[in-house]
Amino acid sequence: MADRLPVIDMSPLLGRGNAAGRMATSAEIASACEAHGFFYAVGHGIPAEALAALEAESRRFFALPLERKMAIDMARGGRAWRGYFPVGGELTSGRPDLKEGLYLGVELLPDHPRVRAGLPMHGANLWPEELPGLRAAAEAYMAGATRAAAALMEGVSLSLGLEADYFARAYTGEPTVLFRIFHYPAQGPAEQDWSQSWGVGEHTDYGLLTLLAQDRFGGLQVKSPTGWIEAPPIEGALVCNIGDMLERLTGGRFKSTPHRVKNASGHDRLSFPLFFDPDFTAPMRPLPGAAGEAAPIAADKAERWDRASVHEFEGTYGDYLLSKVAKVFPQLSAAVV
Repeated sequence: MADRLPVIDMSPLLGRGNAAGRMATSAEIASACEAHGFFYAVGHGIPAEALAALEAESRRFFALPLERKMAIDMARGGRAWRGYFPVGGELTSGRPDLKEGLYLGVELLPDHPRVRAGLPMHGANLWPEELPGLRAAAEAYMAGATRAAAALMEGVSLSLGLEADYFARAYTGEPTVLFRIFHYPAQGPAEQDWSQSWGVGEHTDYGLLTLLAQDRFGGLQVKSPTGWIEAPPIEGALVCNIGDMLERLTGGRFKSTPHRVKNASGHDRLSFPLFFDPDFTAPMRPLPGAAGEAAPIAADKAERWDRASVHEFEGTYGDYLLSKVAKVFPQLSAAVV
């Protein structure tokens, strides 16, 4: 792996290029997903003003007193799994992360069939009453990032020799779209020693594709065969990485690469990951012709950060997602799932 992640102009996938341009972009995506599992995406169509508004409103939210943020804590979100969590409230590999955050997703009304059926992680978002601008900024950004992610998945389809709409037809007709606003403080609360803590410890993402916007302070690190490399912010670019289920579906051709976050900037850091993932109810099976490509299970487990192979998973994406988030928020999981 090179010491820098590749930068891919995805604009041909958004209708600003011809067929040859789309195929060239898809080839770049395939190369990045095989070699890195990560790349920067430019030409994504999200206005700089949208991200600036989201950052400004998010900083206002995290500056609120803790009791005001806890007014929309995740326990109030119930099965929708939405709301705020404080510093240390999320775990990675059993250890508290040095971050706080707001969990959001596609807004579904109470009469939506999936909400009426009690499907976990479906429902309404929780918003702070005193900051109405946060909802407007977050929803505008989510809409743009979702469009970009759907276009990138067309590129992934083409890169695998499939029709451009293959994933849209087979897996993302009703995608699981989740959005997080994370705040990594310059230092942890005084009542605990956070010196050995990570903003987020080593992990992989769960689904198909993650699009990450970072503020200017950085801190993201990506694992390579030769060690950890930095993925610093690039103005106007999003970091894109693939998740466990895209590795599963491609039989290991595309790797879900471990990454982590350490805020060593001396400043408060914000990041905005959007997860564009399969339908909650979609069975996760390898794509045609991909089943025989996976590494032996034992070898794959030995390499994985959690010693669990995605290639032996059987079930729906919802099954996989719930098994993972139950470890991230064990107390919440016991209460609502």
